[in-house]
Amino acid sequence: MTMIKSLLATLLLLVTLSPCKGSGAFSRGISVNTGTSLFGIPRGGGLFGGNKQEKNEAAPGDQQKYPAMSQKEVEEWLEHIPVFAVTDSSGAGVVLKPDNETSVFYFFMSPMMANATLNQLKGQNSEMDLRVSAFSLGKIWFNILNADNDREVMLKAPGSDGEGHPTKGVEYRLVPDTRDLLGARMLLTMNPEDGEKLKAGEAMTPEIAQAAIKKAMTESPKFNTTYNEIPVFMIAQMRMQKQGGDKEGNGEPVTLLPMYFSLQNMVSTWQQFMTQAPADVQNVEPAINLMSLHDLIDMMQKESEIDFRNVVLVPPVPAADGEGRSMPAQAAGTADPMASMGMGGSTLGDI
Repeated sequence: MTMIKSLLATLLLLVTLSPCKGSGAFSRGISVNTGTSLFGIPRGGGLFGGNKQEKNEAAPGDQQKYPAMSQKEVEEWLEHIPVFAVTDSSGAGVVLKPDNETSVFYFFMSPMMANATLNQLKGQNSEMDLRVSAFSLGKIWFNILNADNDREVMLKAPGSDGEGHPTKGVEYRLVPDTRDLLGARMLLTMNPEDGEKLKAGEAMTPEIAQAAIKKAMTESPKFNTTYNEIPVFMIAQMRMQKQGGDKEGNGEPVTLLPMYFSLQNMVSTWQQFMTQAPADVQNVEPAINLMSLHDLIDMMQKESEIDFRNVVLVPPVPAADGEGRSMPAQAAGTADPMASMGMGGSTLGDI
């Protein structure tokens, strides 16, 4: 698990944070899977094996299939995930115009990145009555982010009482947390040799960190855009228990597979688990899996050997200072994908 520890050290060094707290559970190496054999589970084996492994074992060609999830089910699956955007006081979104031909509305996975954009806009015009508003990812995924952007919307200047003017072609972009985007790229580009150097005692220096970051930025096969390619992380061995089926929590507990938007949250949870795990599993290597949210949702809407109804998305949770998720204001500002744009602003109707 040396590689994941090296990865985190590099990310933390990048944002000048204190070292990640936790056990040495990531000192033995990792495996990363991004292929179509989702979660590294071999055919004929069950994703949620647990104590019911014998029930899930099936002969080749006789694998149990789960029905595709409907759009409504996917919306409900995403509903608890907050995303953030700059709006006016009435909740109308602010459309940015990086050039005369393009109109863009940004949603952010990170509230800090949304706040950095808000501060930039207020710095250009302090009289604009703007704020950061939260939206449900489930409510916007199909209706806005993946809808026909040729639909007509009304634009007007912030604070204007006029009716505005109709326009088409507004682009809606979902921006991942820059640290998690970098983490995804590093997972795809770090190799065992990189981990062995650190395992042999080579100290993590700014030069090593910058070399790893440069490699991630130039050689990653995926996650090479700054928006609409949202990394989702999971460890195949991790499970959550949910109380039984009815509203009172009666019935058999349900086993859920957690997926994380935050690499740091996932690693912290795994480290906590390993400190409490029995001795016979202390040497388990975490099988880290990575895929984009769009690919994941595409899979969910098809018949699958994976029971996605027993998968839960864990929203990003900011950690306390010193635990690797808080970012200084200066660093948050540099993460803003619009920091170099000369932006004019307009608002569109309440989304």
